Amino acid sequence: MPKPIIIDCDPGHDDAIALLLAFAKPELVKVLAVTVSAGNQTLEKTVLNALKVLSFAGIECEVAAGYDRPLMRELEIAPEVHGESGLDGPILPEPTFQASSKHGVQTIIDHVRASSEKVTLVPTGPLTNVAAALIGAPDIKENIDRIVLMGGAAREGNWTPAAEFNILVDPEAASVVFQSGVPITMVGLDVTHEAQVMASDVQLLLDSGKKVGVMVGELLEFFGEFHKTMGFAGMPLHDPLAMATVLDPTIVETKLLPVRIETQGQYTTGRTVVDFYGVTGEKPNVDVALRVDRERFVKMILEAMLSYE
Repeated sequence: MPKPIIIDCDPGHDDAIALLLAFAKPELVKVLAVTVSAGNQTLEKTVLNALKVLSFAGIECEVAAGYDRPLMRELEIAPEVHGESGLDGPILPEPTFQASSKHGVQTIIDHVRASSEKVTLVPTGPLTNVAAALIGAPDIKENIDRIVLMGGAAREGNWTPAAEFNILVDPEAASVVFQSGVPITMVGLDVTHEAQVMASDVQLLLDSGKKVGVMVGELLEFFGEFHKTMGFAGMPLHDPLAMATVLDPTIVETKLLPVRIETQGQYTTGRTVVDFYGVTGEKPNVDVALRVDRERFVKMILEAMLSYE
């Protein structure tokens, strides 16, 4: 039986590829809904991007807009990575369907409550919507199997020296989620920076002659320009690795460790503080991904993108 999942995202190039990866594997996952937050760009743009990508691939699914800002902070976006639209590169037509009139947080709550099987949440952006759902409806924790999120890092940051972008945008929301008691797998920069597709992989997509494959190749061409300035040999696919971990948990190696979120540090706000040596005496609460099988991951991505007509 396919695993029921809800994807909470902020598309974003890598979010877009994560969405396509999920819908390419209906035998493994059943996407109940896609909820959207602000993050990589403003909410208006991230919702439009989700609708455009799904429409382009011939997918229609419930898409619901969530919060347009963090719980307690001003929104920080990443146009230098994702462009003015949040999905610069390919030219995508207008979507063929509209977003739901229901708020994204209520969408999460309703689907989790209604599901006959425990639901896996897959957040690939700031954790605002997921935190709000857990605060507003704590009963849903009992029907959440696991939260597999892209965010954080045990050893490094990317938006500040200490913090990864998704956690930094809304650290208070991240703290709520990490302290919720729900099982969590953190797919952070320790593994996503290793999960790179190379120029030859992109060229394979561009030369495929397949509509979706070419579009994804164009997304990666744009995405790669920013990462060249950061010294990467290829393009790290952060969000798709979280989705790949849902599809095949063996694609990463994890260790159950205590993790807390820094919300008040002068230089360290947004840090996922991972206690490797048990010095805090706190109970381990997060399966932290520390190694990835890059070759198997890249093969999964390419096969999925090329499975679309």
